[in-house]
Amino acid sequence: MSSSGKYGDGGTPSLPIWITGAAGLIGSHLVQTALRFALWAQVIGIVRNGNMPSLPTIKLDLIDFAAVRREFQRQRPQLVIHCAAMSRSPACQEHSKLARLANVDATRNLAELAADIPFVFFSTDLVFDGQKGNYIETDAVNPISVYAETKVEAEGFVRAHPRHLILRAALNAGKSPAGDGGFDEQMRMAWQAGRAVNLFTDEFRCPIPAAVTARVVWELVAKKVMGTFHLGGAEKLSRYEIGKMLAARCPELKPQIISGSLKEYRGAPRPPDVSLNCAKAQATLSFPLPKFSEWLAGEAVST
Repeated sequence: MSSSGKYGDGGTPSLPIWITGAAGLIGSHLVQTALRFALWAQVIGIVRNGNMPSLPTIKLDLIDFAAVRREFQRQRPQLVIHCAAMSRSPACQEHSKLARLANVDATRNLAELAADIPFVFFSTDLVFDGQKGNYIETDAVNPISVYAETKVEAEGFVRAHPRHLILRAALNAGKSPAGDGGFDEQMRMAWQAGRAVNLFTDEFRCPIPAAVTARVVWELVAKKVMGTFHLGGAEKLSRYEIGKMLAARCPELKPQIISGSLKEYRGAPRPPDVSLNCAKAQATLSFPLPKFSEWLAGEAVST
């Protein structure tokens, strides 16, 4: 990284960076890996709730715009990585005004405050309607849920930022501070409680470990990459296939899976195939994006 105006004596950054949503899955991995993959010595995770003594965090409600502005002006961060969001789709459908406040207005406020520094924004593969799959960055978005709509709207504000990096992330797996941030954690919780999980055989994603997502972010930031990138694993899998892979790893829980089809589903809108083509990101990275099955095999060996 360039040292002009960014580092103090001895190569230590003189100003912090902000990582919002540090209590979440991706945010916590970013905070934990900042010193491993990047040159930042002052990393501050922004959390709304939760006691996280092991991570350098401050509590700040991102929809309290005046408080965010005061703290931003006081700390003067030199980079913002915005992971925080109201991301549970059913909650967004039920509380659409709150979802827009949290996902759109809070993002716009942060992006405006960070107009003179790099701004990294996490979007989602759900910005697409899932009718074709293998989406590239220039494909037309067509959100079919409130959560996805808020992300598309927020992308518009972020894209006007002169130094933006938008990452449309696929399903992320791994350990989170609360124990329920990863889709794999949520499945295990259901099985531990003796509940069966309903998984569709015709709903496709490209799952990726949050640890890999964090490594990608730090590499792109170090290379000062800008623009919109897709970020998922190198394997298209159905929800059912993902569940079977996870079930095989924890037979002691006696995991129960009920296979189903989106054709029979009558709930909130779900796109059938939002698999991502990540060739653009892969061409920039120094390491291959992994297949989810390969990552799981490696996890099994390590444990």
